[in-house]
Amino acid sequence: MKKLAIGLVILLLLTSMAAAQQDVTGFWKTIDDETGKAKSVLALYTVQGKLYGRVILSYEDDGSTIKDDVYRQKVRSPFLVGNPPFAGLDMIWDLTWDAGRKIWRNGSIMDPGSETNKPKLYASEIWLDGNKLIVRGKIAFIGRNQTWLRFEKKDFPAGFNAPDYTSFKPTIPKVK
Repeated sequence: MKKLAIGLVILLLLTSMAAAQQDVTGFWKTIDDETGKAKSVLALYTVQGKLYGRVILSYEDDGSTIKDDVYRQKVRSPFLVGNPPFAGLDMIWDLTWDAGRKIWRNGSIMDPGSETNKPKLYASEIWLDGNKLIVRGKIAFIGRNQTWLRFEKKDFPAGFNAPDYTSFKPTIPKVK
């Protein structure tokens, strides 16, 4: 009986750790550091215990008009191998869950650049702060945080079919 109780406690602990890892999956709105306006929406998803993030749509400078999305894929990156579209691009990859620190870490994040600016790669950490997501890009000990806001399916424009991020398979971009 004692072994059964210990087994149940271990199972509950493992289940709660797995649930903690899932807390960050879903859609998140990125905010421009300088203007405070929405810049894009990403889907965070897990595959084989690692966290990834894919661009779903991007906004014009006004922060509300959609510039591009995963269905149109108009804007492409000339600095990445294959000239992939920005919308649909995995820009976060290979983060692993650190249960002790309650943080996703040891992965990469890419500032995707633009049609005229080269992308930049950084080490990355991601964690929840209440209902906000803190995303940190860093080189060694120097870095900066960005706060992302939860974005629900109902927040997409009317007629926009939110993709099923649970079926995503990672595609890691490579800089030319």
